[in-house]
Amino acid sequence: MAKKEDTLTMILVTRKDLKLSRGKLAAQCGHAAVECALKAKRECPKKLENWRQNGARKIVVEAPSLDSLKRLFGEAQAAGIVSYMVRDAGHTEIPSGTVTVVGLGPGSRREIDQLTGGFSLVN
Repeated sequence: MAKKEDTLTMILVTRKDLKLSRGKLAAQCGHAAVECALKAKRECPKKLENWRQNGARKIVVEAPSLDSLKRLFGEAQAAGIVSYMVRDAGHTEIPSGTVTVVGLGPGSRREIDQLTGGFSLVN
């Protein structure tokens, strides 16, 4: 069995400042998770399969602002972590192009936690 810090995880980082409804938030997180999985399938298929076979761990946290979300996305890309930034289509609650969620992983829990450990869980 892998050590806690060696396990694979996916973290979905939302924007606290948007005050999205629970349904909208869930949909945006779903977009991020699907896009990260598709990207992982292209870039690191063995890691994706390992993540899926071991529970497909996903955690949802919140960043305080758009700036902090964009900074996180840049740091994740620089670290080589699978990442995807969701921009809303604008059909419901928020304007088109609004950045809502950044998905990270599947990737090393230790590496991703280094970037996201300061964020609070969504409640």
